[in-house]
Amino acid sequence: MAKQLTDRILEYLEKHGETNSLDLANEFQEDHQKIIGAIKSLETVDDLITVKPISKKKWEITAEGEYIIEHGSHEVAIYNAIPDEGISQAELMKSVPYAKVGFSKAMVAGWINLDKSGTSPIVRKKAPFIVDTIQTHLKDISNIPENIKTEYKKRKLLQEVVIKIMHLEKGPNFSIKIEKLEADLTSDLLTNGSWKNKKFKPYNFEALGAAIQIGSLHPLLKVRHEFRKIFLEMGFTEMPTNNFVENSFWNFDALFQPQQHPARDAHDTFFVSEPRVSTKFPMDYLEKVKKVHSKGGYGSLGYRYDWKLEEAQKNLLRTHTTAVSARVLRKLMQEGEFKPVKYFSIDRVFRNETLDATHLAEFHQVEGVIADYGLTLGDLIGTLYEFFKKLGITQLQFKPAYNPYTEPSMEIFCYHNGLEKWIEIGNSGMFRPEMVLPMDLPPDVNVIAWGLSLERPTMIKYGLNNIRDLVGPKVDMEMVRTNPLCRLEK
Repeated sequence: MAKQLTDRILEYLEKHGETNSLDLANEFQEDHQKIIGAIKSLETVDDLITVKPISKKKWEITAEGEYIIEHGSHEVAIYNAIPDEGISQAELMKSVPYAKVGFSKAMVAGWINLDKSGTSPIVRKKAPFIVDTIQTHLKDISNIPENIKTEYKKRKLLQEVVIKIMHLEKGPNFSIKIEKLEADLTSDLLTNGSWKNKKFKPYNFEALGAAIQIGSLHPLLKVRHEFRKIFLEMGFTEMPTNNFVENSFWNFDALFQPQQHPARDAHDTFFVSEPRVSTKFPMDYLEKVKKVHSKGGYGSLGYRYDWKLEEAQKNLLRTHTTAVSARVLRKLMQEGEFKPVKYFSIDRVFRNETLDATHLAEFHQVEGVIADYGLTLGDLIGTLYEFFKKLGITQLQFKPAYNPYTEPSMEIFCYHNGLEKWIEIGNSGMFRPEMVLPMDLPPDVNVIAWGLSLERPTMIKYGLNNIRDLVGPKVDMEMVRTNPLCRLEK
């Protein structure tokens, strides 16, 4: 069918010399888009025809305009619905379609008036007779003045439509017969020598190959891979972090965080409704934790409150991976004699945060833990400078902070060039004796630790100012496909 249509177009062009796609559609009684497709097919043959795109504007009557042609304008309908003695405004507005527009236009035209002297407004005719000019205009839009057309367009009675058409003329190699061009030089053409009399399609050596449908690594995964390499290069061992659901004992109590702490409130923590509680705990360790909370120990007065098991049993979505660090440190002492260790983890945590440019309710925490004899705050600061230098981040500031399970504690800030301000990227400190000594670690062993967000360093490396451009439903998938490799300065 397409070939027949192209032949008909060529024959018409041979006879008339020039034409356009709209005239061809009317001539052949074919859909205009079908004519456009046939013309584009002819354009692929070199110099067969010359095509120039042109635009043509025309006015069309809308569905509301068609209604007026059949039933009259809205203001006329309002006028005709008013009896000689008048009618209440409320009743009139229910009597005809498009009553609100018709009433307004009839009032502006001076055809009706509104009497508000009584208990309810009464509408009466003001003009003795009227002429429905709008209906007359719409029945013959070719005679409507341009300024009136604009007014009708505002009322959505007319719409201006732009039609894109193609103007056709004969090309230098015009012919009513199209010779099929060969696409490939086959062995048969070479063997019988017929290639000498064939015409071949020109090769487009600049054409790009078909895009391969493959997956793309998200920027977070690329930065996570680099973080992991840095930890491994620094001699750290990765901790298992496969339990998103944790209980309050390991998430809070084991970290010497009191049961009345605000972080345990539902406004800060996502609690799990099923299963709601955990029942299996290392009882000897639990008793030590209970004692240091309620009565103190190891040189500490504790919090001096009535520690409750039912509070420790509550299940939740872990708020930090420090719960994993607590499990691993206790397991270390269960295996026998203490030996210095370096641990790290990178995984997801959950907090009931208010979303903004730098906060999410679900994010990744990068945690480093070092346990050794005689560690000091100077060791922690030096390790942090070395760690962040490998990330390519050298502008660091430390601010004293409070954590229930570290003392001293420091918040870590770095300068974000995109936001042009200092932003918090992590927290750090030395684990308190009340946390590590119940695990049976030697008294002269100190544990330094730090945790930071994976998302914020990723924002810095990729120049993103809003964390929701990195994670969530607003992420640009093209950015994910085309973002470069993460290269951290080591």
